[in-house]
Amino acid sequence: MSFPNADDLELWLVSRLADARGMDAHAIDPRERFHRYGLDSLGAMRLLADLSQRIGRTLPATLVWEYPTPRALAKYLTDDAPTTSSRSSIPPPSLATNAHEPIAIVGMACRFPKASSVDAFWQLLRNGVDAITEVPRDRWDAAAMYDPSGATPGKLNTKWGGFLDRVDQFDPQFFGISPREAVQMDPQQRIMLELTWEALEDAGIPPPSLKESRTGVFVGALFMDHALLQDRAGWEAITSHTSTGGAACIIANRVSYVLGLQGPSLTVDTACSSSIVAVHLACQSLRTGESSVAIAGGVSLMLVPETTMGFTKLNAMSPDGRCRAFDAQGNGYVRSEGAGVVLLKRLSDALRDGDRVYAVIRGSAVNNDGASNGLTAPNPKAQESMLVDAYHAAGLALGDVHYVEAHGTGTPLGDPIEAKALGSIIGAQMHPDRFLHIGSVKTNIGHLEAAA
Repeated sequence: MSFPNADDLELWLVSRLADARGMDAHAIDPRERFHRYGLDSLGAMRLLADLSQRIGRTLPATLVWEYPTPRALAKYLTDDAPTTSSRSSIPPPSLATNAHEPIAIVGMACRFPKASSVDAFWQLLRNGVDAITEVPRDRWDAAAMYDPSGATPGKLNTKWGGFLDRVDQFDPQFFGISPREAVQMDPQQRIMLELTWEALEDAGIPPPSLKESRTGVFVGALFMDHALLQDRAGWEAITSHTSTGGAACIIANRVSYVLGLQGPSLTVDTACSSSIVAVHLACQSLRTGESSVAIAGGVSLMLVPETTMGFTKLNAMSPDGRCRAFDAQGNGYVRSEGAGVVLLKRLSDALRDGDRVYAVIRGSAVNNDGASNGLTAPNPKAQESMLVDAYHAAGLALGDVHYVEAHGTGTPLGDPIEAKALGSIIGAQMHPDRFLHIGSVKTNIGHLEAAA
């Protein structure tokens, strides 16, 4: 027995799903994924077996994954669609050929210490606000763990940092996530979902409009503190959502999944350059045509003291909790948390679409220190080489640069090396009557590490 139209089949699918879950059929939205209502692989195969018998036609086991909502599946099965995949008939994308096309920033969102928006962050910088505070008690007991010498096992030589408010707060149902799964999700996943949505709204792009588009997601992330908290909870706390809730790759993949994006999706870990490398990769993806739109950024949260403890033993922490960028009194850095997202398009596409353009990325470059004087030590020659590559890629004369937002952590080794590289490569090309201004927002908000 076949169904006369898509509406009847949709009602049948909703009814079967409601019966399986013990729910009222009116509570099921046919536009939502089967997965949201608990239909796992075994349940999907049973549903398809029943449906095959009812319509007298063998259905492939993959059908629920190809058409993951009752409405999509009902429409497919009543539209005289072929029973085999037609993906081979999809034309290949038209790839961009301009490897040097400028990339436009058309949307932005951020959450930094004492600044929950881009406008608030700008005001924080204009007003010279110091966003560093003592560690909140809901993170760890900084006073009990404090030892100015940093030599005692289990102690830290700092009790300061830059922190976000209410990182435990999240509206899962807004994103179609069950409360049970949300509990297991790394808050870094949650924040990236929220900021991506905000950045798209800032750009005037309805998030649902990007579904099935070649929109790429590139997220810088480093420390997985939430996974350490999960370990502390013990084996009894492990659920079907634990693995995906704590995996680094899912920070980017979660955004792609919730919005239905089909471009590249990757979490980037290159330590403190993670978010910048994520933007670099996003620009490359746009220039090759691999992505039509790109979401890029970084996220970092401090939920446990272990990482700070490790940096205490490495003598990297500022005892008084400040990043004094390019200051003779620089004595280490202070850890902070936060997240930022930029929405990127090829400049020609942004102008075609009438987008507001905040800024333009003309070029970027990536390299590595290689065999420097220690695993964590910078390499002056590598930094100079990277600067030359970046400005060459941008097509800019070194002498035309006015300002550099630098790494500038306030460490007595890193800052002089960075300043010397900037002076040797950019400063040397400038007119004697001009100055190269350098600075670092870490002075205000601390070092966000993966989101720096």
